[in-house]
Amino acid sequence: MTPNRNADALIALIKKHQPNVLVTLESDLWWEEQLNVLETDMPYSVKCPLDNLYGMHVFSRLPIAEQEICYLVEKDVPSIHTTIELRSGDKVRVHFLHPAPPSPTENTESAERDAELMIVARSVADSEQPVIVTGDLNDVAWSATTRLFHKISGLLDPRVGRGVFNTFHVDYPLVRWPLDHLFHSKHFTLQKIKRLPSIGSDHFPLLTQLSFTALRCNNQAAIKADTAEHKWSQEISEQQNVSKGDVPKPGETS
Repeated sequence: MTPNRNADALIALIKKHQPNVLVTLESDLWWEEQLNVLETDMPYSVKCPLDNLYGMHVFSRLPIAEQEICYLVEKDVPSIHTTIELRSGDKVRVHFLHPAPPSPTENTESAERDAELMIVARSVADSEQPVIVTGDLNDVAWSATTRLFHKISGLLDPRVGRGVFNTFHVDYPLVRWPLDHLFHSKHFTLQKIKRLPSIGSDHFPLLTQLSFTALRCNNQAAIKADTAEHKWSQEISEQQNVSKGDVPKPGETS
């Protein structure tokens, strides 16, 4: 978002769709100043403005009970970890991610991105608490890494059977990829998922509406990792000298 300065277009979309939680990626201090107008209706926020394309902001109508900004793998690439309290009083762990992509000028390999995804996947695996993981994962849904994240985390991908929802690149309609993701635990069922119109960024906004139930809906089938895949995910995270203990578990007691 940082090179994009069309704040009015984003604010108009927010007013139209009235999301309970908004996450912006690549948002710097300029964007923070523009989006402060949201605080009238979305008074809870976590702000991490950066000018390196990894800034991140979360605005919420729902109380944010706990929050932490972490740098799980790279010192200049943050992730936000929160507990959001629903109107029912139930609390949901929400992890907002934007790992760095592999590129000739940044990471020549995908090791850092892969490690962050595996760290988070291992931290939420087998959790009885409601969980959502979302963000620009800089990876397509069918890649080996995203499929491994899907299996290790035990979370559901609401796009399965519904569409690809390519969000990148806005300017190239014939070459687009689904880089923006949302995964959720079995406490949720999908009500709506929709790619929204361009706001001037190179990514399309993605709107997802989930319905919560206090009990896990075990009729929703998650794909499972085998022994070799669990070992592989551990090796990926350990290559960066980090472990799943580094990921905050908001709302859970030790």
